Amino acid sequence: MMLRAFLFDNRDELIERCRAKVETRRPPRATPPEILEGVPLFLSRLVATFPDGVLSPPETELRAAQAAAKHGQQLLGQGFTIEQVVHDYGDLCQSITELAVERSAAITAADFGVLNIRLDEAIASAVAAYSQQHAITVASESKAAANERLGALASDMSNLLNTSMLAISAMKRGSVGFGGSTAAALDRSMAGMRGIIDRTLAEVRHDTAVAPHLEIIEIGPFIAAVQLAAAAEAANRGCDVTVVVEPDIFVEADRHVLASAITGLLNGVLASMQHDGHLFVSATARAGRVIIDMEDSGANLEAGVLRNILARFEERSSATTALGSALLYSAQAIEASGGSLSTRVVGGRGCLYTVDLAQGLAPA
Repeated sequence: MMLRAFLFDNRDELIERCRAKVETRRPPRATPPEILEGVPLFLSRLVATFPDGVLSPPETELRAAQAAAKHGQQLLGQGFTIEQVVHDYGDLCQSITELAVERSAAITAADFGVLNIRLDEAIASAVAAYSQQHAITVASESKAAANERLGALASDMSNLLNTSMLAISAMKRGSVGFGGSTAAALDRSMAGMRGIIDRTLAEVRHDTAVAPHLEIIEIGPFIAAVQLAAAAEAANRGCDVTVVVEPDIFVEADRHVLASAITGLLNGVLASMQHDGHLFVSATARAGRVIIDMEDSGANLEAGVLRNILARFEERSSATTALGSALLYSAQAIEASGGSLSTRVVGGRGCLYTVDLAQGLAPA
């Protein structure tokens, strides 16, 4: 084919012309790898789509398919986008046409028709290979991220489990009692494991859009369990926690999601409190709603900083502090349970955090 010979004989000139067009292209702007390495790749890929008179048609198609796959991988490896693929093939086509006209090359209209067809095929095959390779890369990155997340979870659980086993072993030998620091370490480890399990299940259900597992939850025992899970943070801060719960009030929610939300909120509030502070937690039923209030005696933050955190939370903007992150996560989980979370400053630097949930019917 005359056109194929023309492409071979004028390869260097075509590359220089195409590079010049790529450099002056409007957005998306060309990148250095696209100019230096991409243009020769595009021309080689185009030539590979033309039969050379030696290979049979099936072998030609196989070679073209292999070249397309390789080209797609090279494009992805060099950071090319789909837009760049289309633009660069267009620049190459224009360069070929201009040079052929300037040199009065003996290329027929039928040859130019084949050129357009081959360009379309080259674009389609390169984009398909690019997309396939991109999907493989994204899947690999997702798997790596999942493995990293799973490894961190296993490490946290392993540390807590080891602490629990050591504490139990010491208690079984009779060398320590059930009311000392070893027993307290066991309590903290068990509460920590339960917190990790609740948080992980809540995240999995949210990420995979799994329907919540609703059940009737009695608030009294539920808050007591959450308080136990937060005991380690309260002890670290030297804070006291007082809980007053109205009896016989219930909500219908996913236990793991709600526990993760309330525990995360409680830990975030405790972490922001002054040392030797006091946190008052209450739960009451009002007009068909269950209201859980957490009021602290003062945050370990400047008043302006605290108000800024709360204002950013109310706007649901990004969080830059531990308290802000806890508020955003807890609000998301509470809203998934059909409730809401609100905040306001009280008493200078103290703060009131209110969880509002629909009241559920008591089980028969």
